[in-house]
Amino acid sequence: MYFITVSEMMGTQGDKIAKKVAEGLGYMFYGEDELMRSAAERGYLEEFKKLDEKGPALFEKIFSERPKISLDRLQSVIFEVAKNGDAVFFGRGSQLLLRSFDCALHVLLTGSREKRIERVTDEKMVGRELAEKIIERSDHDRKSFLRFAFDEDWLNPHLYDIVLNTDKLSLDSAVRMITDAAGSEGIRACGIDSVKLLAQLAVQRKVESAFLETGVLNPHLFFSVEDPETVKIYGFVNSPEEKEEIEKIIKGIKDVKRVKNELGVMRGGMGGI
Repeated sequence: MYFITVSEMMGTQGDKIAKKVAEGLGYMFYGEDELMRSAAERGYLEEFKKLDEKGPALFEKIFSERPKISLDRLQSVIFEVAKNGDAVFFGRGSQLLLRSFDCALHVLLTGSREKRIERVTDEKMVGRELAEKIIERSDHDRKSFLRFAFDEDWLNPHLYDIVLNTDKLSLDSAVRMITDAAGSEGIRACGIDSVKLLAQLAVQRKVESAFLETGVLNPHLFFSVEDPETVKIYGFVNSPEEKEEIEKIIKGIKDVKRVKNELGVMRGGMGGI
């Protein structure tokens, strides 16, 4: 199993390049439409639409847990579809979500401002002034999204295995370079352990979003995903009822079949801990 993540600066033909790489290798392609369908299948469509590939407004970040819930659910979708096998992911922070997998190749497509303006003008059939605005908004949104989601600079070259300046590259040339790089001996196939890890990461994000959505913010509550079907909860809560309610929340998560409830109940509160 292999993954390729393609990130782009607006006006570098990233979507077209990523799709052709997937077609040429016989990989699944996951861009915005494909991930949106996957999110809809899991009941996360509204969350997906709200988050989009940009950071939340300052007001939301300060006064609401909603952006964090949406982010956890988006990430769980990416981890889950990755279990299906060889795939090319376009955007959505996939280069960071899959950075620890040796079977992943991470690509960033860049270009000069002038060339990007020229391409956006042609592709969207708009004037130069509007093309500049579209590029500025796109750059700002991508920067904000990666900063919010991962506290990373999206143009940091160390996040990528290949950085391609597309100014002088035809679409086919860029596709060929990425495809050739994907065959590098240094990229090792992911085995069954990686599939298990992806499933565990997906469940982890689901638990986190479930806790946020239900207002479970106990600083003495912890959990671990022991395998894709088993979650252990431990730490301390204030009452037997709270212990039972937390277990109920986790049991309500799809794919979780077993909950090891090792929570202790502190009599008289936890103010002295």
